[in-house]
Amino acid sequence: MAESRPRLVATDLDGTLLHPDGTVTARTRAVLDELDDLGVPVVFTTGRPVRWMDDLWDAVGGHGLAICSNGGIVYDVAARKVRDFSAVPRTVGLEVAELVRAAVPGTTFAVEHTSGWASEAAFPRHPDDQGSHQGEWESIYTDDVVKVLAVHPELDPEDFWHRVAEAVGDLVTTTWSSTFALVEISAAGVTKATTLATIAAEMGIDAAEVVAFGDMPNDLPMLEWAGTSYAMANGHQSVRDLAEHLAPANDEDGVATVLADLFSLEG
Repeated sequence: MAESRPRLVATDLDGTLLHPDGTVTARTRAVLDELDDLGVPVVFTTGRPVRWMDDLWDAVGGHGLAICSNGGIVYDVAARKVRDFSAVPRTVGLEVAELVRAAVPGTTFAVEHTSGWASEAAFPRHPDDQGSHQGEWESIYTDDVVKVLAVHPELDPEDFWHRVAEAVGDLVTTTWSSTFALVEISAAGVTKATTLATIAAEMGIDAAEVVAFGDMPNDLPMLEWAGTSYAMANGHQSVRDLAEHLAPANDEDGVATVLADLFSLEG
């Protein structure tokens, strides 16, 4: 653990800060409020797109910055707008799809852009995204795509990730955080860690002064970068192997428990 108290908190949401039912518990909110009173910034770092955050902004404080789409978007919470984004270039996205289709037949694709998403007709639709646009791959790929989603109906999630990663090489960054075969693809070199590092630098904060929490492989770069790292007890084995410390599970308010101890909070 870092010798002095951290100056910035970075935490994943699903499986980490949030209760399994997707809510922020009263205890967790109390801890976040106390950190706010202390002037300690909390940056929420999630694979979620911005559109899946609307019901959470007020619950997590309603201000500050958040990292969405695995680092693809920096969101100004108070202004409710995208501040920065890192796009997957169209030429790259089209090439990636071609490579993956050849290597893993049966794969279908969708894209997340700064204001919504679009998918191929065969891509499974999330209940919250019934208004999404569907079409041919070339027609739905816009210039502001921040994440490409690849899904396979039969393969194991981790096996699918490895096969996609091998097919695309260094063209893009691949990761996963789902219980089914869904690979999340960002621009080359873009992760939660790289975007968090940029935000921390703007605040004059070094990696050694950051404490980070996560539970799935898309959190690995962030946990490796941060000076103090916690895996959730409910997290993927690779995350628990990498992190320095183990936090109680998210259904036990694990993040709040650790932060209350680190910062001597009442929460």
